[in-house]
Amino acid sequence: MTGEKPLKIVIAADTYPPDVNGAAVFCHRLATAMTERGHEVYVMATRPTKGPTITEVRPEATVYRLRSHSVPTHEYFRICFPWEINPEIKKLLNKIQPDVVHAQCHYMIGQQALAVGNKLGVQTVATNHFMPENLDPFLPFPQWFKRIIARNSWRDMGKIMGKANVVTTPTPLAARAMSRFARLSTVLPLSNGIDSSHYELGDNETIECNPYPTILFVGRLAVEKNVNELIDALSLMKTAPEVHLEVIGGGEQRAPLEKLARENGVADRVRFLGHVDDAELRRAYLRCDVFCQPGTAELQSLVTLEALSASRPVVLANAMALPHLVENGVNGYLFEPGDRADLANKIDTILALTSPEQEIMGKAGHAKAAEHSHSKTMDTFESIYRGAKAEDFLP
Repeated sequence: MTGEKPLKIVIAADTYPPDVNGAAVFCHRLATAMTERGHEVYVMATRPTKGPTITEVRPEATVYRLRSHSVPTHEYFRICFPWEINPEIKKLLNKIQPDVVHAQCHYMIGQQALAVGNKLGVQTVATNHFMPENLDPFLPFPQWFKRIIARNSWRDMGKIMGKANVVTTPTPLAARAMSRFARLSTVLPLSNGIDSSHYELGDNETIECNPYPTILFVGRLAVEKNVNELIDALSLMKTAPEVHLEVIGGGEQRAPLEKLARENGVADRVRFLGHVDDAELRRAYLRCDVFCQPGTAELQSLVTLEALSASRPVVLANAMALPHLVENGVNGYLFEPGDRADLANKIDTILALTSPEQEIMGKAGHAKAAEHSHSKTMDTFESIYRGAKAEDFLP
């Protein structure tokens, strides 16, 4: 904000690039935006490899990679032991003397950063990016025990985030859940934001499309993403039986998904592209005919916002926050999770449209993405960093 002194901002994040997930991407974009606005940004995050805490000087921030440890049930998720990182976080915050501490989770790093920030008397902000139930696939316990863990996690979320000056989450659905289960009195729904212009086709730009209809999935290949349902739906499609699927992302489910494609006889129509850079990801959005997100644990789904920004029709699972991003028949369709026939039918419906009709649907999606303006989100966070309250932005 013009004329006001730059701030020292600490972002405390349990996940950060090179991790590939919505929370990590948001944290990177937040750090980048605040640095571009002239602030001094520091990030505390897990170290992605074994070893002591190290410091990285990156374009968007000074990043402190805290000592962490791998877990056997996840490809890249790391855990930190409090007795190792708590003294380091306290030392770093006392050294930095920040104006604001913004925690992205109530676990591990976020918990200690908020505690120290409150003791220092600085502005504290807590943003929740996921539900405790999202941990289910990575916990090797029976369901009854997972429910106990989830209840305890909700309780801890309320106790820890409730001490922050402002609490936010990306969607109204998540805000309602946090109020109900974590008993947080005021939670501000604040979109992660998207710069739609980045995914628009330039005036003189051409993207070479595939010679066959293409469905695109982007995301971590984890159980809750339900990419298996999308692969199963390929053989049920009738409008475009030659349709191909491009899968961008990596994860523990890649090998089982490749096996499923072979067993279903569609391996020649499923391309696993792995992790790609931003330029290739943008091209993938612009060359596909329809984007599909079959996941049932999405708090907002940045990849869906990116696909909408690229003016692609979408087919999304009718679960969690995804219904907020689609109007049936306007910019795409919802399908019932687990119903492969319904999923195939909804994709068929879009591919049966003429090119002008698909273009109209894509434009409606772009308008939907524009409601989640990146600059508006960053303006709001910057105001919060300077002392604004959640109530200042609530209707």
